[in-house]
Parts: sequence; structure tokens; C-alpha cells
Amino acid sequence: MNFHKARILPAVFAIVALLFAGSAASAKTFKMAIGDAQGGTQWALAEKFSELFTEKTGGKHKVSLFPNGQLGSEQDTINDAAMGTLDFSLLAVNNITPFSPTVGVLTLPYVILGLDDAVTLTHGEVGKELVENTIRDAGVRIIGWAYSGFRVLTNSKKPVATLDDLKGLIIRVPKNEIMIATYQAWGCNPTPMAWSETFTALQQKVVDGQDNPFITVSAMKFYEVQKYITTIRYIFSLEPLVISEAVFQDLKPELQKAVLDAGQEATLYSEQYLKDSEAAIIKDLEAKGMEISAPADDEKEWIEAATSAVWPKYYDSIGGKDKFDSIMKVLGR
Repeated sequence: MNFHKARILPAVFAIVALLFAGSAASAKTFKMAIGDAQGGTQWALAEKFSELFTEKTGGKHKVSLFPNGQLGSEQDTINDAAMGTLDFSLLAVNNITPFSPTVGVLTLPYVILGLDDAVTLTHGEVGKELVENTIRDAGVRIIGWAYSGFRVLTNSKKPVATLDDLKGLIIRVPKNEIMIATYQAWGCNPTPMAWSETFTALQQKVVDGQDNPFITVSAMKFYEVQKYITTIRYIFSLEPLVISEAVFQDLKPELQKAVLDAGQEATLYSEQYLKDSEAAIIKDLEAKGMEISAPADDEKEWIEAATSAVWPKYYDSIGGKDKFDSIMKVLGR
């Protein structure tokens, strides 16, 4: 009996070890690049997606999060995802526009006038079309959206209420043609700069200001280097969560479903997160010494200058004037 056990037990252990090794080998930890620091809507969406994805795969698969540009600039991570060397990237929508121009409709000034507009476009037929376009153009698939609220202008020099007040200020903008053109329409000569360089540039006074949502201003601790906020509300900030299309196509159908379902649920979570957190963040920024004011005359001169100069210039890149009109019709305008 002991002789048989001595022969059988090693064989059993070997089989168990092989099964365990096979299971471990099939499990994967995916990498997600995140443009913003911890504490903002990007981080909230990423954490929720990671939690949901692990849950939906029975704990087998995980997502490691790399915030604050640790894996490169936001545009670099799109390139990496397109090549299949990065699994996920979560970034500002303006940084995907150079790769898939039709997404630029979401960055045209004063097209999105509130969270409801943002949800309508990203959840509906417009959003589905943009997903297909980014797969075709950029090699990445949008699987979720973070809603961060309106971009507001911050600066370290003075309160800004009119376009005249803006003159003379050096404002950092993303490397995005539409946003550059908007500031130029306002009579400003903006400075395009990578997101990863922005805090240092503000700190060293290379630039005077920048624009981003309240939540991002807080998460990035811009209150340490900026004093004034103007609620220009010209772009509602959206951050798509993308997966490399090459990586997505390599996944088994059940894993593809887990990715898509987790992205959809995380998107709904992000919508509620913005509603629940923005007011408190604004109060906290004021408590930290930032002065918040609105543009003069209900922003009319800002709106007129931007829409008259920028909209016609980019009709072709987003699919034509008819496409623009159809999107405005979806928004009831």
C-alpha cells in the first residue's frame, strides 16, 4: 500500500501543479494609462471599471492603473494602444481628436451646454458612430466615458471677465486644433503643451493659465499655482476610456462582453459621480483661496466670437455641415 502511494502521490501532485499553472497562465493583469492624477473623474471611472471587470471575470483578471501620465502623454498612449502594446487608456477627448477627427464635434465650443447634452451624445447614435470611427481611424475602441464637467479658465495673474481681460495672458492649451482656434478667435495666442508638462509650466510661470474642469483643477492641485477661475463653460470635458482594438479582438467573446459591460456600468457611475461631487469641490477650491467669477454679459461675446469663427472652420473634419446640423437637432437646437 505504501509502495503504491509513493508512486501515485507524486503523479497527483504533478497533475495538480500543471492545472494550477495553466489557470495562472490564462489569468491576466491588464494595464490602463490614466492622464489625470488620482482624485478626479478619470480615476473614479478607472477604479470602478477595474472593480467591475474583475468582478465580471470571477476575480480571474485584473486591471493595473497608472495615473498622472506614468505611461506617457495621452497622445502617446493612443499610439501605444493602436499598436497593441498598451491595453487601456483613459484620456481627454481632445487628445483622441487628432487621430479620429470626427470626435472633434465633442470639442467644438458651446455645442454641449450641460451634462444632459453630453449623455445624449455619448449614449446615443452619435456616440455609437464615434466608436466605429475611432476603431477605423485610430485602432482603439471607446468602451466608456468619464464626465468631468465644463472646462473653466484658471490663471495666476488677474480676474478675467471679458475678452479684453484675456489679452496678454499666456494660456496653455492641449495640442488640439479646435481648442487652439477657439483661443485665437478670442484674440489670444495660446501655447500648445502636453498635459504632463502643464503643472510645471504653471509653477515656473512659463504660462499664466490653462483650462480644465473644476474636478481636474482640484485633482491636479492647480490651486497651488493658480489664483483665479473664470467659468467660461465653453467645452464640456469628456474623457473616453479606450481599449486597444488589437487587444480587444484577441479576447474571447465572454471577456469582450465583460469589457463592454464594465465600461457601460462605469460610465453610468461617472455621470452620478459628477453630480455628487462637483459642488463640494468648488467650495473646497474657494476655501483653498481660489477666486471664482463668471464672464461678463452672460458670456455673449465669448460665445459669438468662438462659434462664428470656429464652427464653420471644422464642419468638414467632423463630417460636414449636414452632420453638424443633425447633431444639433439631436440636442434639440
